[in-house]
Amino acid sequence: MDFTFNEQQQTIAKLAGQLFEQRATPERLTELESGGNRHDPALWSDLAKADLLGVGLTESVGGSGGGFLELGVLLAAVGGNVAPVPVYATLLLGADTIARHGTEAQQQEYLPAVVEGTYLLSAALAEPRRSDPTAPATTARRDGDGWRLDGAKELVPAATVADAVIVPARTDEGAALFIVDTAADGVELTPVRTTNGEPHADLSFHGVRLGPSDRLGSEDSGTALIADLHTRAMAGLCAIQLGVAERALTMAAAYTGGRVQFGRPIGTFQAVQQRMADAFIDVEAMRWTTWHAAWLIDNGRPANREAHIAKFWAAEAGARVTATAQQVHGGMGIDITYPLSRYFLWAKHNELTLGSSTAHLAYLGGTFTEGNQ
Repeated sequence: MDFTFNEQQQTIAKLAGQLFEQRATPERLTELESGGNRHDPALWSDLAKADLLGVGLTESVGGSGGGFLELGVLLAAVGGNVAPVPVYATLLLGADTIARHGTEAQQQEYLPAVVEGTYLLSAALAEPRRSDPTAPATTARRDGDGWRLDGAKELVPAATVADAVIVPARTDEGAALFIVDTAADGVELTPVRTTNGEPHADLSFHGVRLGPSDRLGSEDSGTALIADLHTRAMAGLCAIQLGVAERALTMAAAYTGGRVQFGRPIGTFQAVQQRMADAFIDVEAMRWTTWHAAWLIDNGRPANREAHIAKFWAAEAGARVTATAQQVHGGMGIDITYPLSRYFLWAKHNELTLGSSTAHLAYLGGTFTEGNQ
C-alpha cells in the first residue's frame, strides 16, 4: 500500500485548501455563527465553480471521475478549515450512496444538480436510543406499489438545508434505503443545537408516502447497503477529524514556537515538547488508519473493521490532540473568540458522532473469535 497522493488528489487538496483559506476566514465564520446558520451558500457555489463537488462522481453525471480517496482528501480539507459547507452530508452520505446504489434514472435525477451546487443531500443514520445504524427501527410498510414511512432519526447532518435525505428503514423484506424529500407531507424537521454549530436536525416521519423510484437497490440488498453506507460514513468522518487534528497541531506548534516565557520560546520546555510529540504521534496514527480504510474502500475491498479502527483513533486521538493544543496555548486556548476553539468543538463533535471510541473498541473486541486472533 502506498498512500502517497497522486497528482489529482494533490490538486484537490491544494485547490480546496486555498479556497477555504480565502473564504472560510475566522471573520466569516464568526459572521455565520452569529446568524445562527453555519452554512455558506456562496462558498458552496464556489466549490461547484471549482469543479470540487464532483470529485467522487463519474463523468456521466458531471463529475471528475475520482473515487473515495479523492473525496476523502476534500473532506480532510473541510476539517482543516472547519469549513461551513455540507461536503460530508451531501457528497459522501448522499451523492456517493446514490452513485453506488441508485439506478441510472436516480443518478441522473439527483447527481448533476449536486455537482452544479443546486441540490443538497444527507443521510439519516442515527436513531433515538439505538446504537446500531444497520438495524433501524424506522419502518417502511408496503402501500400499493410504494411504501409508508414512519419513525424518527436524530442528529441528521445538514438536515436544515438539505433538499432530500437518504433514510434507512426496516421493511417486510428486511431493510432498505429510501430517498426522502425533506419537504414531503409527513416529514417533521426539528433543528437541534450541536457542539460544533453545524446545521443538524432531528427528523420524524408520519406516514410519508414513498414511490417505487424512491428506494435504492433491490428488496434483498437493503441490509448490505446500509452497512456499506455506515462503513463509508465512518471513514469519511475520520478524514474530517484528521484535518481538524492536523490544523490544531499546526496552530499549537506555531504558538509554542513564538510564545516567549522566561527568556525563551515555551516550545523549548521539555514538558511542552513531550505533549507536542505525543500529539504528533496521535496525528500520524490517525493519518495511517484513516487512509488505510479509505484505500481499501477505494479499491473495492472489505473495510468495515478498518473503518472501526480508524474511527477509534479519530475519536480517542482527535480528542487528545485538540486538548493538547488548547493546553499549550494557556488561557488563549479557552477563549471562544480565538480560532482554536472551533477545532476543539469540531473534534468533540466528531469524537462522538457514529459512536465513541469505547463503542468502536467494544465492536472490535467482538470481532475476535476463537481461531481468529
